[in-house]
Amino acid sequence: MLCAFFITLSPEKPQALNNDSLNRLKTLISNKTHRVCILLHTNPDGDSAGSSLGLYGYLKKEGFIEVDVVSPDELPAFLKWMPWTEVVTFANENPELAKQKILDADIIFCLDFNGYNRVNSLETTLSNAPGLKILVDHHPNPSSGFNLIFSEIHISSASELLYKLIAALGDESKIDKPIAECLYSGIITDTGSFSYGCNNPETYQITSKLIALGVDGEAIHNLIYNTNTFSRMRLLGHCLGEKLEIVEPGNAAFISLTQSELSNFDHQKGDTEGFVNYALKIQGIRLAAIFIEKKDHIKISFRSVGNVDVNLFAREFFSGGGHKNASGGKSVESLSDAVLKFKNLANSFISRF
Repeated sequence: MLCAFFITLSPEKPQALNNDSLNRLKTLISNKTHRVCILLHTNPDGDSAGSSLGLYGYLKKEGFIEVDVVSPDELPAFLKWMPWTEVVTFANENPELAKQKILDADIIFCLDFNGYNRVNSLETTLSNAPGLKILVDHHPNPSSGFNLIFSEIHISSASELLYKLIAALGDESKIDKPIAECLYSGIITDTGSFSYGCNNPETYQITSKLIALGVDGEAIHNLIYNTNTFSRMRLLGHCLGEKLEIVEPGNAAFISLTQSELSNFDHQKGDTEGFVNYALKIQGIRLAAIFIEKKDHIKISFRSVGNVDVNLFAREFFSGGGHKNASGGKSVESLSDAVLKFKNLANSFISRF
């Protein structure tokens, strides 16, 4: 385990890449005997997987022997091509092994999430784990409890932030093609292929460097976005033709799906990824949502345009959060009640912006 100096490191306030934080991290990773665990958030997306697997590749290249990657649940099919997915331990498949890897770690990296609650069934384990907890994230309002925090909310993704962090450590030259593929995937999925959250020249500069390392942008785009099953395309058609509704007078729209509907279309994990964005394509829509019925709760994704802050909307009304224009939430009410709540709140919330 870590020596007493590292055990006694106190939680710090969110920091960008300042010298003090970087020096602390350099000291930590100079000892390659430390056991490391990299933790994804629940329902991992491209940025969660890309930043976590990219960090795995970097640490292994640095000479770390014991590096574990743990996810609360499985990756969607469109991400399973990524480098090093075979090393991930999934808590939904092997919960005891996943928990033990977290508890055994000297250093725990938490990427692309801002609080313990974002790892669901692993929350208590993460909270009780004795290892040093390092956060690398771009969401607002990171929780306390992390010993070292690298937080930049005005950045496209955790993957972009990780690139900057590796470069700030003096190791930019160690980013090779497989690491670059992971980071590139994280950037494009968290920006909708550069359609939102990327109005920063540095994002494109970093992306160009990743492409220069051999990343095939066209191939990765096809792997992520153009490998749909027939059943997924039929489900999308059902959503657009039968389930897409507008909240009058026409500034909000939503889609809702029952478990029965999902079953009828042979739903697989990740099939509804991006469906909520279709509602924003309607002229005049400023706030969109998709409600998906699970066994014990309703999963909700929110999207918005302009100044409408769905991070605030999710935090205030649906036990969630995220970014200004993209966030998630949940409800323990019935699907119909969750939808009704959204319909009743949408217009008054939009009028605040």
